[in-house]
Amino acid sequence: MSIEKINQGDQLSQSADLVNDNIDKLKMLFPEIVTEGKIDFKVLQQVLGEELEEEEEYYRFTWAGKSQARREAHKPSTGTLRPAKEESLDWDTTQNMFCEGDNLEVLKLLQKTYSGKIRIIYIDPPYNTGNDFVYKDNYKDNLSNYKTITNQIDNEGNLLSTNSDSDGRFHSNWLNMMYPRLKLSRNLLKNNGLFFLNIGEEEVHNVEKIMNEVFGESNKVSLITRVSKTASNKGTHFAPSVDYILCYAKDIDNLNPFKDKVDESLYKKVEVEGTMKGEKYRDDIAFYQSSLDPMRGCVNQRYFIEAPDGTLLLPPGDIFPSIKKDGEHVPPKTKKDKVWRWSYPTYNEKKHLLVFKKTKKSPLIKTDGTRADYNIYTKSYLVERQEKGTLPRNLFTNFINRKGADLIKKYGISFDFSKPIELIQYLCDIIGAEKNDIILDFFSGSCSTAHGVFEKNIEKELNLKYIMVQIPEPIDKNEFNTVAEIGKERIRRVVQKIKEENPEKSKEMDLGFKVFKLDSSNIKSWDENPENLETSLFDAVGNIKTDRTEEDVLYEILLKYGLDLTLPIEERIIEGKKVFNVGLGSLFICLSDDITAKVAEGIGQWKEACSPEICRVIFKDNGFTDVEKTNSVQTLKRYGINEIRSI
Repeated sequence: MSIEKINQGDQLSQSADLVNDNIDKLKMLFPEIVTEGKIDFKVLQQVLGEELEEEEEYYRFTWAGKSQARREAHKPSTGTLRPAKEESLDWDTTQNMFCEGDNLEVLKLLQKTYSGKIRIIYIDPPYNTGNDFVYKDNYKDNLSNYKTITNQIDNEGNLLSTNSDSDGRFHSNWLNMMYPRLKLSRNLLKNNGLFFLNIGEEEVHNVEKIMNEVFGESNKVSLITRVSKTASNKGTHFAPSVDYILCYAKDIDNLNPFKDKVDESLYKKVEVEGTMKGEKYRDDIAFYQSSLDPMRGCVNQRYFIEAPDGTLLLPPGDIFPSIKKDGEHVPPKTKKDKVWRWSYPTYNEKKHLLVFKKTKKSPLIKTDGTRADYNIYTKSYLVERQEKGTLPRNLFTNFINRKGADLIKKYGISFDFSKPIELIQYLCDIIGAEKNDIILDFFSGSCSTAHGVFEKNIEKELNLKYIMVQIPEPIDKNEFNTVAEIGKERIRRVVQKIKEENPEKSKEMDLGFKVFKLDSSNIKSWDENPENLETSLFDAVGNIKTDRTEEDVLYEILLKYGLDLTLPIEERIIEGKKVFNVGLGSLFICLSDDITAKVAEGIGQWKEACSPEICRVIFKDNGFTDVEKTNSVQTLKRYGINEIRSI
C-alpha cells in the first residue's frame, strides 16, 4: 500500500470543477449519450427531442460578454482562503465567517464546502448608477486581477473603477459582473433556500431577467418595493424614494408559506359567550368584497343569507336564485354577478362567525334588487390569526436607509451606505428561519447583515450563522482604509455592546467570527519553462510556498476536501511534530519534516480515542524518508486508516 499523492494540478490547487460535475450528472441521467467516455452531443439532441429550441429567433436575454461570463462561472479558482486569526474573534469556537476578497473567487472556493447548505442569501450589490464601484473581472486571471486592485502587485490600470454611462457597454459591464456570481451562489442554497437581491431601478429589470435564467422563472417568489428614502428631493422629474428586492427560491415547491406578525391593535373587542369567550377579536372584514372575480371558479359563492330581520341578502348582480331561501345559490353569469368570500359549504360550517351591521350604505341587495339594510362582516379571533399568521406585503415601508446610516454612527463609524439591520431581521421572520441556518451576504459592505443576525439571535435564540464576503474596496476620507475594515470593526464593536447590554445571553451566543483572506494557493505551481527547469526541479522538492504557514495549508486542504472551515480543530504535539485533528478524528494532518512511524502510531491511537465513522490522514510528501513512509502506512493500516494522502 502506498500514499496517494495530491499533485499541484490536482484538487489541492483548484476549487470545485463545476463543468465536470455537471457532465457527470448528465452521464448519470442519460447513460446512452456516453461514447468512449465522452458525450455524444447528437445522441443527447435525440434524447431531448422536442425540448430543444432550434429556431434562430426566440425569446432570450443576451448582452455583450454573456458567453464569457457564463464560462467564468464554471472555471475553477486556483486561489485559497488564508486564516487571519489576529483579526478574528473567538477563533477556536465560532462558526461565523468573514471572507475578505473578490466575491467571485470566494464563491468558487466555497462550492465544495457549502453546496446546498445556505438558507438565505441577501445581497445589496452596486446599483450601477455610474458613481459606485463595480468589479471589472479579468477572466484570464481573476486572482491576479484581485491582487492588482488590492495593491499586492504592480497596478497596470484602474481595474476597480466607476462604470460611466458614457461607456458603450454600461449595462453589459454590470451584467457581466453579476452573472457568474449569481450562477455560483445558487449552488450554495439549500433546497428550501431563498435569495434576496436589493437593487435600484437602473438595473432591476435586467437583473430580473438574469435571475429568471439562473433560478428559473417559476422560482420567482416576488418583486418587493422598498421605501428607501422619504426626504430626498434629488432628481429631475421625480424624487427617487424606492428601490427593489427580488426574491427567488432554489425550489419554490419546497417553500412553506411566508408568515408575518399579526397587528394586535386591530383586535379590540372581547368575546362574551361561547367557546371563544374572553378572546380578542375583530369584526370589520366585509363578507362581500367587490374585488372578487365571480368568473374564476366561483360556482357556489352566490347565495342568499338571511338577516336578523328575516330579509334575504345577496351580493350585487342580475342573477337571482329562483327559490327565495337562506342558502339557495346560483352560478354567476357575468362579472356583474358578485359573490361572497366563502363557498356555500364553508358558509354552512362557519356561519356563526358572521356579524350583521345595519347601515344606509350597504353594497348588498335584497330579493327585489333594492339596497339592503345590513352589511355582513366576519369575526376573526386574535389567537387563531396568530397561529396562522398573515402574509407579508410586497411593499416594505419600515426599512428606510436613514435607519441604517443612523445606527452605524452610534458605533462611532462613518459610512453612508449601511442598510437597516431590521430588514434582514424581518426577512428571517417571514420565511421562518430555523436554528443553525446559515445566512450569506457576498456584497457585505459594512456588515449590516451580520449585525442583524446577532440581534435576531438575541431575540429568538436561533443560533443563526453568517458568512460575510467583502472585497477590500479602498475608500477616501475615512478613518478606515477599506470597506472590509469597516465591516470587521463594526462586528467587533457590536459584539462588545451586546456583551455589555446582555451579559447573560451573550454567554450562550456565538459572538465571534473567523477572518479569511483570499490569496493564491499555498502550493507552488509547476513551471514548465525550460529556462527555469533547474529551479523548478528544486522547488518541487518542497512544494509548499516558503511564506505560508501550516495553518494556511490546513485550511486549503479543508476547502478542497469540502470540509467546513468552522469545524473544531485540535492541535497536539506527537513525537515533536504538530498534528491537526479536524472534526473529531475525521481528518488528521501533519505537515512537519522528519516524520517517523512513531508519529503515525500516535495518530492511530488518537483516532481510536475519537472513534470517527471515517478517517483520513494527510502528510507532506517530502516529510519523511521512503522507509519511514512505508512503515507509517503500515502502522496507520493497523488502526483501520486506509485513506492516506500526501501533498
